[in-house]
Amino acid sequence: MSRLIGVYGASGCGRGIMPLLRAQFPQNELVFIDDGQAPGHVNGHEIVDWTDFLERDDDERAISIAVAKPNVRRFLAERCAAAGIPLIEARAASVVQMDDVSIGEGACLSPFVTLTSNIRIGRCFHANLYSYVEHDCVIGDFVTFAPGAKVNGSVTIRDDAYIGSGAVIRQGVTIGNGAIVGMGAIVTRDVPSRSTVVGNPAKPLVDV
Repeated sequence: MSRLIGVYGASGCGRGIMPLLRAQFPQNELVFIDDGQAPGHVNGHEIVDWTDFLERDDDERAISIAVAKPNVRRFLAERCAAAGIPLIEARAASVVQMDDVSIGEGACLSPFVTLTSNIRIGRCFHANLYSYVEHDCVIGDFVTFAPGAKVNGSVTIRDDAYIGSGAVIRQGVTIGNGAIVGMGAIVTRDVPSRSTVVGNPAKPLVDV
């Protein structure tokens, strides 16, 4: 029985996820799915669009959505669900996961990610290089951690939030739906939904 695995997104995020899946599933065929790039190859893997992927003659299909933007990832997950294609987890061998951690479908866990204990994580979580989640955190669906994001204990991060590279979230803080925490921000208080905070200490971004 043949299985075709698609990495949705052939840009930087996808090129970082493909090697993880190649190591996990050495017997399966892997391709990139990208509706914005011309057919071709990158790093030895074919690029196809969504229609071509659906038309492939394989017994089974599965997809990893390797797109950093939470709202785009949500849209693509709904597309996969409508087509009856399951999402799979991509996980580096160096990921550390401790006690009582639950993770929803479709996670992408890059090298040197650490998840300590008693953590609840929703669907399609992206945790980039060297990011961590400490104890007793609750993370919603379609949340993205850029490289080096640091989330301390008892933090709540709601759906579609984006935590920038090197940001630090203080213990007990809540990050609202669709909020963006800027690169290197030090978050010491709750962040409202659909807001952007930057700086140390993090404050709302104001256009000038």
